[in-house]
This record gives sequence, structure tokens and C-alpha cells, in this order.
Amino acid sequence: MAGEISDSKGRGTAEWSWPAIHPDGRKFGLLATAIALVVLLVFDWEIVGWPLLLLAAGVFAFFRDPERVVPQGEDLVVSPADGLVSLIDQVPPPLELQGIDPESGAKGLSGELVTRISIFISVFDVHINRAPVGGTMRRRIYIPGAFVNSELDKASEQNERQHLLIERPDGVLLGLTQIAGLVARRIVSFVQPGDVMAAGQRLGLIRFGSRVDVYLPAGTDPLVVTGQTAIAGETVLARLGRTGFIEGIKQ
Repeated sequence: MAGEISDSKGRGTAEWSWPAIHPDGRKFGLLATAIALVVLLVFDWEIVGWPLLLLAAGVFAFFRDPERVVPQGEDLVVSPADGLVSLIDQVPPPLELQGIDPESGAKGLSGELVTRISIFISVFDVHINRAPVGGTMRRRIYIPGAFVNSELDKASEQNERQHLLIERPDGVLLGLTQIAGLVARRIVSFVQPGDVMAAGQRLGLIRFGSRVDVYLPAGTDPLVVTGQTAIAGETVLARLGRTGFIEGIKQ
């Protein structure tokens, strides 16, 4: 049940259920199913119809929207996406998230180097993106672009993308970029500038393969390593204001 309290002392339930299908994807799944059924039942083209039916099932699976248990903590930064931590490096934040917003007057990120964590979302991962921290959406800037492989570093500057800036209640700013990939062709937002969000709240999706970049505030080091699998709304990427080198062992 959404909103149910779960903790490490046994509160909460353990049960399996089919994940919900996000409304944005139901029309695509139903359309693909209808086409497959017409090919099978009307034209009797089984060699085409059955693969189309499997494709329809894949479309429904792509838009699955499972519930997540979001860890609670004032200093936590949780993963905004399901996928592989493909890159951790030091870069200046995007220009679109820097400086003072000329329209609202709201402050943005500085141009100093910060830690960027890139999460690659394959076509088999859940594509619902979630807020890494609780706060107010201060900026949402969409930029059209190319569709190169989103695993490449240059995708952050060349691909279709959307920059988001979230301000926590304590004034700390965190930047986020949704990047379309080779197959992705649409970034869909569920929130608008000015909306107040909780950590782990659904904020959008990227259709059919993509990447999300998180720009940690200065003085915050990651608690994940490259090659690690992240789960949106559950994996802790960092603790604000906490530094320190970590390493992992693949097993």
C-alpha cells in the first residue's frame, strides 16, 4: 500500500504483486495489443502477430511503476533512477542551472566543480524518475538535441535533455539532468517549477532508454561506486555534507 510505514523493526508488510502500469504508458500498450490482435484474428498472420503480442507485453513492462520504500533522513540523497552507476566524476554543473534566474530571481548553482553521478537506464529498467531530495522545484529547462548513446560522456551536452533544480527547505540546491538516449525520444515531466516534492516522489519519466545525472552539492561525496546497480527512491547515493573516499569489491 502506498504511504505505508515500513522500518527495520518489522513494521510494514512483505508481499508480491504485479507492479502498476503508469497511465502514460497504458495507451501505448493497448495500441500495440490492438494491432497484434488485428493481425492475429483478422489477417491470421501468426508469424507477425505473435511477435507483435510479445512486443505489446514489453511495452507494458517498460512503463511499470512499482512502489518503493524511501529511506528517511534529513541528509540523504536517494537515487532518482533505476540503472547502472556508469560514471562518477568532477565537473562544473550545467550552465542552465548556474547563476541567478533572470525571471524569478532565484539563485542557482555556482560554477565550481561538483561531483556528478551518472545512472544509465537500459530499456529493461524501470523508467520512472524520482526526486533525490525533498524540496521545491526551482527550475525546469528543456533542451532539444541529438540522440547519441547516453552512456557516453558527451551525451550530457549533446542529447535531448531536461535540467531540474531542487531547493531543500534548508536552502541547499541539488541539480538533476534527464538525458534521452539512442532509443528514447521523449522526456515527460510530472512536476512544475514551484511544486513542493518529497524525497522519492515521482517527478517524470524518459521513454525507451536514457540516463540521469545528479550533481551533488559541494562538500558531499558519493556513497556508491561505478558498476553498482541503483534503485530509484531506495538506493542512497550520498549524505549531504559527508565526505570520504569509499571503494567496493565486485563479487
